[in-house]
Amino acid sequence: MSGSTELIQLSAAELAAKLATREVSSVEATQAHLDRIAAVDGDIHAFLHLNVGALSTAAQIDAVRAAGGDDAAALSPLAGVPVAIKDVLCTIDMPSTAGSRILEGWIPPYDATVVARMRAAGLVPLGKTNMDEFAMGSSTEHSAYGNTHNPWDLSRIPGGSGGGSAAAVSAFEAPLALGSDTGGSIRQPAAVTGSVGVKPTYGGVSRYGAIALASSLDQVGPVTRTVLDAGLLHDVIGGHDPRDSTSIPDAWPSFAEAARLGQRDGSVRGLKIGVVRELSQEGQGFQPGVLQRFRESLALLEAQGAEIVEVSAPSFEYAIAAYYLILPAEASSNLAKFDSVRFGMRVTPIDPKTGLPGGTVEQVMAATREAGFGDEVKRRVILGTYALSAGYYDAYYGSAQKVRTLIQQDFARAFSTADVLATPSAPTTAFKLGEKIDDPLAMYLNDLTTIPANLAGVPGISLPAGLAPEDGLPVGIQFMAPAREDARLYTVGAALEQLLVAQWGGPLLTQAPTLG
Repeated sequence: MSGSTELIQLSAAELAAKLATREVSSVEATQAHLDRIAAVDGDIHAFLHLNVGALSTAAQIDAVRAAGGDDAAALSPLAGVPVAIKDVLCTIDMPSTAGSRILEGWIPPYDATVVARMRAAGLVPLGKTNMDEFAMGSSTEHSAYGNTHNPWDLSRIPGGSGGGSAAAVSAFEAPLALGSDTGGSIRQPAAVTGSVGVKPTYGGVSRYGAIALASSLDQVGPVTRTVLDAGLLHDVIGGHDPRDSTSIPDAWPSFAEAARLGQRDGSVRGLKIGVVRELSQEGQGFQPGVLQRFRESLALLEAQGAEIVEVSAPSFEYAIAAYYLILPAEASSNLAKFDSVRFGMRVTPIDPKTGLPGGTVEQVMAATREAGFGDEVKRRVILGTYALSAGYYDAYYGSAQKVRTLIQQDFARAFSTADVLATPSAPTTAFKLGEKIDDPLAMYLNDLTTIPANLAGVPGISLPAGLAPEDGLPVGIQFMAPAREDARLYTVGAALEQLLVAQWGGPLLTQAPTLG
């Protein structure tokens, strides 16, 4: 096995340890990942843009380490580790398109807070990853820049909307990535690519500089290959940000330490894990192999002293319907800024009378949106505008918000009897590209188990639970905790991960065909 292959297989924590002792340089690690991108991304298409300054940034970190002294001692645990960034996040040195033609080539004048915090911590941005346009989708087939492919099977979807970040991590193109999760867009791609994805408590990670889809639902979080790596990245990007009015001012514990706690014997003894009846039963669209791996994972935790209890959340049945009214309504408002005047592309129509370019502001806006927005964005903007229109607001948007309150109440009742809740991360393994692209309702059902956490603002984690016996593709298990209790997810996730890796004889992703 080549040294380059060994480097890209290291977890972020393992790579960070080698960087700290100068056994490996950041330039070497960054170059290894850039070489990997060059070798495989033509097939996977995880990246939209590469950072031309990546090696220069890596060299700067190496120079600080080599110099020693206080500056070297102050480097963060992840300093020098490469990271991929979902293209929904603003970056001052790379285009930020949100997967849309309407923002093609747009370079923001500032970094998103999470990107600025990563740079300050010494992480090395590799580039921007592909995504469904404005994060609207469950398969990354709605990107204006082409499909991303699942590294486990190139004929299948990598999940969505953050399929690029998940595919990059799964294909060993990056040890860490950032994603955004509005209804499952971190956790669902993680599930179908065999990676780890975390949606933090709403307000626990700044949304400043994240191109908004639905402001009351969006949350930025980590995509990684291990639970510890997710905790390390969460520690870097989390915390209060005064530029985000929804940011929680709490002091947060170390999520990396919570993950390390989970790796110790007895860490889950006495933990009550609630299995959500409405999201884990036969006959609800769940693939049999998904439920089989889910139950086997819970059995491993039970054998370690966790208590498995069944809980009911009857309002979860209406979560998808409520979500697909709230999200389009907020999206129609957020996307109103793309008016052809302030920024983004501008299309000037041809005047049919003169044959010359021209038209009113309204006509230019209409032409620009027609050319710049894809079908799924248009569908949701129309739906959201209708739901907010006079005479329909109370019937649709208002009713959906009432259902949201019921879902929050169901969570509160469930957490009164369980410390964390468990469900499959997605109903099925990755489906074929093109299989559901013309059936929006079937596509929306992929977020069945992840949407409730966004509606309630509670944190959720997805980690690999094994391979489905039917097709040999990754299955994910999801845990959810009360708001502000993200640390619980890292502890139970790391405990299960350790048990499963021992059972598999090594990390699941090393069994993927991408290293062949």
